[in-house]
Formats: sequence, C-alpha cells, structure tokens
Amino acid sequence: MARSRATYEYTEAEDKSMRLGFFLIAAGLLSLLGLGCCWLRPALQERGGGGSANCTVLAVRQLGERFACTFSCGTACRGTARYPCLQVLVRTSRSSAPALLHEDERQLRTNPKCSYIPPCARDDQENSENVTYKQKYWKEKVGSQPFTCYFNQHLRPDDVMLKRTHDETVLLHCFLWPLVTFLVGVLIVVLTICAKSLAVRAEAIKKKKHV
Repeated sequence: MARSRATYEYTEAEDKSMRLGFFLIAAGLLSLLGLGCCWLRPALQERGGGGSANCTVLAVRQLGERFACTFSCGTACRGTARYPCLQVLVRTSRSSAPALLHEDERQLRTNPKCSYIPPCARDDQENSENVTYKQKYWKEKVGSQPFTCYFNQHLRPDDVMLKRTHDETVLLHCFLWPLVTFLVGVLIVVLTICAKSLAVRAEAIKKKKHV
C-alpha cells in the first residue's frame, strides 16, 4: 500500500504547476469580483437608460466665470491656474429641449457646468487660448452639422456626451482577461492531474508486464 500511495505523490515540478494553476484561478475570480464591484457596476449604471442620438449645435458661448485647475511642472512642482468656462448647447433628435454637451463622463463629473476642460497649463492665457480654439472649432468647423452624441435619461437628463468613457470594448476587456486567467488556471490544473494519472497508469502497466 505504501508503494501504491507513493506513486501518486506529485513531483516538485508538478506541485509548482498545481500551485500556479490554483493561483491563476484565485486571481481570475478575485479580479472578476473586484472589477464587478468597483468598476463594472458603476459603468453599467452609467450606461443604463442611455443611448445615442443626433445632436445639432444651438449656441456656443463663454461664461464670465473661471474655474481652477491643477498643473504639474515636475515631481515636486504643482500649482493652480484658471480657465474660462465654455458651454456648447445642443438639440438632440430625442428631445427639443436644449442640452449641455460634455466631452465624456469624466469631464461631466469634474465640471458639470462646462463643456470643455483644457489641458491645465501654468499660464492662464494659454488656457484661455485653448478654450477659444475649441469655441471656434464648434462654431466654424462643426456649425450646424449633425453629429452623434450620447445621453443618459436617468442620471443626467439635461446633459449629453460627445463620447463614452465606458464603451463596449472596455467592458469586454473587463470580463475577458479575468476569465482568460481563470480558464488558463483550470487548464493547468486539469492537465497536471491528467498527466500524473496517465504516468501512474503507465507505471502500473509496466510493473505488471515485469511480474
């Protein structure tokens, strides 16, 4: 019996392979749970009740109010600058009421009052020039041409986004890579067990032939 049990003991290489497989399985499961709770669930909530529409620019204007932003000029160098508030009002194909356009969900959360946040520069004048350039773009290049925008009636009924932060590709990768990690772990464990089982059977058959 002792000899029979000894044949089923895993070698050091097989033991490492099993540990790697269980580690990948645990990592895949924890990644799915973590991404689901911390990232995927809020992303789906943002997408819930939303959709796409055709937008047309109604008005482009700068408000007198200025907002603060933080610039970085090195590892230990940070400061505060200001930029003017640009508002792009649009009409969607879903509603006749004007809506405020935003770059994406992140910009909407950062400053829901404005349509554009420029890359923060140390010089306020440079920030103003960036905003003015964006204003000319919406007035002259886009004008009355329709374009695709996105909305969410449940979360922000009076705002629309130019692009989505959480698109289908991002959501796919959120599920895909943890799932691949989990399946690779399962495959390693199954192959190690099968290889050991075949080796034990081959050894048993070999012993029977020599008897």
